[in-house]
Amino acid sequence: MSTTTTILNTTPMHSHNAKKASDSADTSSSANIVNIHVDDRLKTDAALVSQRVLAPSSGTQSLHEGAQNFDSITPKMRRYEMVVFAAMSFALFLAGWNDGTVGPLLPRIQEVYGVGYAVVSVIFICACIGFVTGSLANVYLTDRYNLGLLMIGASACQVVAYAILAAAPPYPLFCIAFMINGFGISIQDAQANSLVASFSRSPNEKMGVLHAVYGLGAFAAPLSATQFAQIPKWSFHFLMSLGIALLNTLLLFVTVKGHSLEAILKGVGSSPPETRTADMELSNTRPVDGNSSSETGEVAPAPPSKSSMNQILRNVTVQLMAVFIFVYVGVEVTIGGWIVTFIISERGGGPSSGYISSGFFGGLMVGRVALLWLNKKVGERRVVFGYALLAIGLEVVIWLVPHLIGNAVAISIIGVLLGPMYPICINHAGRIIPRNILSGSIGWIAGFGQAGSAVLPFITGALASQFGIVSLQPLLVSMMAFMTILWALVPGHSKRRD
Repeated sequence: MSTTTTILNTTPMHSHNAKKASDSADTSSSANIVNIHVDDRLKTDAALVSQRVLAPSSGTQSLHEGAQNFDSITPKMRRYEMVVFAAMSFALFLAGWNDGTVGPLLPRIQEVYGVGYAVVSVIFICACIGFVTGSLANVYLTDRYNLGLLMIGASACQVVAYAILAAAPPYPLFCIAFMINGFGISIQDAQANSLVASFSRSPNEKMGVLHAVYGLGAFAAPLSATQFAQIPKWSFHFLMSLGIALLNTLLLFVTVKGHSLEAILKGVGSSPPETRTADMELSNTRPVDGNSSSETGEVAPAPPSKSSMNQILRNVTVQLMAVFIFVYVGVEVTIGGWIVTFIISERGGGPSSGYISSGFFGGLMVGRVALLWLNKKVGERRVVFGYALLAIGLEVVIWLVPHLIGNAVAISIIGVLLGPMYPICINHAGRIIPRNILSGSIGWIAGFGQAGSAVLPFITGALASQFGIVSLQPLLVSMMAFMTILWALVPGHSKRRD
């Protein structure tokens, strides 16, 4: 400024040029200031964008931090994961035990209560009401109560149901007990599947083992039920069921009492599903309002709207998979429940025919573990078609070839082939369903599928009352074919927007 004043006073003839130079300098200075502000603004915006995409907001972590956390899994986390997985597996063991119980006892129930095929099938209708009610309630309750509380309450429902059944009450109350039991099983099944599907480490293998344990329960139950069906105190079989249900409630109380899904996943070193998606799909990441608690470090549950029934019911993929599981579980329980009656009536089987049901569920258990390598080698989606076609072929053999031993062996092999389908479907759901509704969707698929374990056996009983139990095989063949068509309609690749 002083330099400019000197020039103006001593050299008037150059004042115009000096003024132009001064204006140019001021303009340049202003431009530089503007450029500095623009650069600073761009840098600030870039930093904000980077923070939005990469920073661990809303309970998410960067991919690098997630990898660090995965590498820093402690032995305590691994032990807790094993304990939680064991508790979930035992809950599925009890569900399998329940499904394996009815078949061997069905002829005895008909004898004791003096009812035919149609009336005894009311048991399955009541169970269906419980399953559907439980699956609907699960979506609503999951947004309001934690996983531990829901599973303990559902297990308590089974305790009540088995206490009623063990007393062999009048037939209407006997059926109501099946409704209460179905409600409890549905919620536990949904929550256990959602939790195991959310594990970061080997979820596919864990899902296979989880449902193999279901098969173990279904395999063990007929061994007991067949013996009790031949003695006067036949209903005391349900005392064994009551003991298992009490143990299940105790295990859940010790392992997951008061814990949410997010808290359990954090305890085992797994990131919540939404976090995993943000890590793996940064290109689709968008800002989300924070739901984490800085004081506790736990991720708050997602808002209810994110897993609302409305969103789930509008998702075509979810409904296709729900109907597939509905038919699958229906076929599975129909075989396990009615095959004993079929063998006794149509193949001349004796009182020990109940063990054939054990053979079927034993095959189910073996298939879910022994075929894991084949599922991986062929591809989970493709291998289901092969299993389904082979199972249909064997079912036709049972239908057309009246040979007791041959039919028993074929039933066991069908169990092996059907076994992997359920865990494969749940694994596939985890890949193609939007993460923001994944937990509720798996709950709906599992719960709605359990309704199939009641509806198809009831239809079997209704048909048997009109055409005889020989109608079982054509019904199973048609349902397996329908199941295969449904699987073909399920998308093979993820088209979701998380």
